[in-house]
Amino acid sequence: MDLLRTERSALLDLVERFPRQHIVMWGDLVADESVYGEIARVSREAPVLILKQRERLVLPGGGGNAANNLADLDARVFPVSVIGDDETGEALYRYFSDKQVTMRHVIRVPKRLTPTKTRFLGGVTHWQRQQIVRLDREPSGPLPPAIRDRLRRSVLSLSARTSGLLVSDYGYGTTSAREAEIVRRRQRAKSIPFAVDSRFDLPSYKNFSAATPNEPELEAVFGEQIGDNLERLHTLGKKFLRRQGLGALLVTRGRDGVALFEPRRPPRHIPVFGSEQAVDVTGAGDTVIATFTLALAAGASPLQAALLANCAGGLVVMKRGTATVSRREITEAIRNL
Repeated sequence: MDLLRTERSALLDLVERFPRQHIVMWGDLVADESVYGEIARVSREAPVLILKQRERLVLPGGGGNAANNLADLDARVFPVSVIGDDETGEALYRYFSDKQVTMRHVIRVPKRLTPTKTRFLGGVTHWQRQQIVRLDREPSGPLPPAIRDRLRRSVLSLSARTSGLLVSDYGYGTTSAREAEIVRRRQRAKSIPFAVDSRFDLPSYKNFSAATPNEPELEAVFGEQIGDNLERLHTLGKKFLRRQGLGALLVTRGRDGVALFEPRRPPRHIPVFGSEQAVDVTGAGDTVIATFTLALAAGASPLQAALLANCAGGLVVMKRGTATVSRREITEAIRNL
């Protein structure tokens, strides 16, 4: 990706504005737990490996990963969410508190399970660890209406002094398209970017500033395969943009980079930043929407925001596990383009 000097300068100026932005992350906090072990032997009870646990790490996932990326990009982030009164919920609370991210608007719900994805990784000393199995623990039942009302009121109170709002809907009930629409209508007079990432219900979110689905999610909406057919990608992207009333649609395409759709403009393709051989794509979508939303809040055009988000996504997939990108890393990457 070649940039003119003026384009590079403009992107660097935008990144310099990141610390002045206040972003609300309204969505599902997920605990990404990694349990690392050394392979000891094969069990006598069954043909399975026995691991000796060496390390356990809990990091924010889902909307928590988006919030974590915003924090490492030096924005001031306000998570609005819930956690359970369990061990992984406490780990997430401590993690963000230690990073000076306010947890004032995160509600602890008694007897509720914090969504947790536990990855068991095994290996031998000095060798790369390989994921063996993943165990998901999810809350049962919806959140009480009173708690959802408290969350929505928190978002409304924060939106009066924020520069951007990010919805991260992983299907665990912290938010919904209906509630996001209520907030969007009430803060209509304050023109701030309102970006949406929804794992299972994206078609229900309409008339927002931006959405950042990956290509398989766009395919699922229409029940069509895109593959290498750019004409089909353009048709589906423009159709979805128009149908949802979006200000911008950024479709992430793995090693093929990203595709940006805007009203009354032709689709624009941005090649993948860095290597096409990703090390780990876990949570890369959270990095993309965090950077895209933050850039829009800082005054970027959708194309500039897409360039920065693509850069951040290319950097984060070269890291193992659920990871983030810092403002310094993006700055250095842009200077080297």
